[in-house]
Amino acid sequence: MPIDSTQEAYSSTIGASHQPPARKGSWVRIVVYLVIVCAVGLGVWRIYKNRQAAQAQAQMQAAAIYNRPVPVQVAAVEQRPMPIFLTGLGTVTPYMSVTVKARVSGELEPVKFTEGQFVRQGETIMVIDPKPYQAALDQANGTLAHDEALLRNAQAEVARYKALFDAGVVSKETLDADVAAQGQYEGAIAADKAAIETAQLQLNWCTIQSPIDGKIGLRLVDPGNIITANTTNLVIINQFQPIAVYFTLPEGQLPQVLKMLNEQKRLPVDAYDRGDTQKLASGELLTADNQIDTTTGTDRLKAVFDNRDGSLFPNQFVNIHLVMENRPSALVVPSAAIQSGLQGSYVWTTGTDAKGNATAKIQPVKVALAEGQMTIVDSGLEKGEQVVVDGADRLRPGQLVIASAGRQQPAGQSAADGAAPSDTPFAPASAAGAGRAAKASGDPAGRRDGQPGRRATE
Repeated sequence: MPIDSTQEAYSSTIGASHQPPARKGSWVRIVVYLVIVCAVGLGVWRIYKNRQAAQAQAQMQAAAIYNRPVPVQVAAVEQRPMPIFLTGLGTVTPYMSVTVKARVSGELEPVKFTEGQFVRQGETIMVIDPKPYQAALDQANGTLAHDEALLRNAQAEVARYKALFDAGVVSKETLDADVAAQGQYEGAIAADKAAIETAQLQLNWCTIQSPIDGKIGLRLVDPGNIITANTTNLVIINQFQPIAVYFTLPEGQLPQVLKMLNEQKRLPVDAYDRGDTQKLASGELLTADNQIDTTTGTDRLKAVFDNRDGSLFPNQFVNIHLVMENRPSALVVPSAAIQSGLQGSYVWTTGTDAKGNATAKIQPVKVALAEGQMTIVDSGLEKGEQVVVDGADRLRPGQLVIASAGRQQPAGQSAADGAAPSDTPFAPASAAGAGRAAKASGDPAGRRDGQPGRRATE
């Protein structure tokens, strides 16, 4: 046998005995890949299902919150007399104010008044030492008596010399001299009487009397001081009853006011406190100034108040309501109930659905004008309807609500006043009350759902 063929056979035998299995490793890898794919798919499927469950739960919670009753405060639409007025800022001023000064000089004696008391016109309030002026009066009286005696002597001389002149004993010149002397004494007596009147007047001025009815302020000079005539301020007296208020109005509102003044119409005026909520006094318009202030474009007006209860005080800041008209049967709602939208003004009203639940709905209204914290409505509402004044921000048509009454107007104020009460009307309830309302509606946190509504603007 040839050597080459023997080597080839040997090589083929060795290669055949060491060849691995053809497909065993590939099947294992396929099985592993399938297991991994199944595990990933299962995980994705579980995540998807969990997300669906969470979304469903969130939708259920949102629906529960969306359909949960919203606590609101409501007020009834009222029909009552309503004044239409112009508003202005005013300052209370004494109707009369007098700075008392002495008209004579001298020592001030103890005063006759108590600081802050009311005095009447002609009542004695201070006295200046009268002794020097009494002495001057006595001296003037003495001079008068002396000159009257000289006049009597001169009159007797004239009578004697006239008889002698008629008898031709004395000359005409002698008689004329005696007549002239008589005239001099008559003139001296007239001057003496004027001096007496002056001395008496100065003596009377030693007693200082109140020139007006009013309230005395703090004294400016203590007793014992030497007073200088027409120089030293002693005390200030202000007249409180009546009292005046000066206020301003824009020139655009002035024509209608002047027209009514020219027609001799009495325009009522109401004074309110700094917050424009509490009515202080009622009076009437007296007059308007004769020129407009060019720097502000306003005119000053003067109103007079009886001020019997002393509610107005000098230099007090007040809000003035100048009543131009009274509507006897106006439909009024709190201004907080008026909302504004693309379609105009509207309010939220409350009613009942078929199941007897309280629901909210939108009601368009036509606003006439807003006066203070109340708004006059021309149409869209009826007397007695309930309008939402607090909590309207979370409402939607058909929303279930829990309605509670807002704070009402104090009993001491009449409806005809057309004024807001001393506190903000229809104010939100206390935090505790709001929390109880929220818990009753299913909110465990007890938070408030509603916020005050917006006021309509004109």
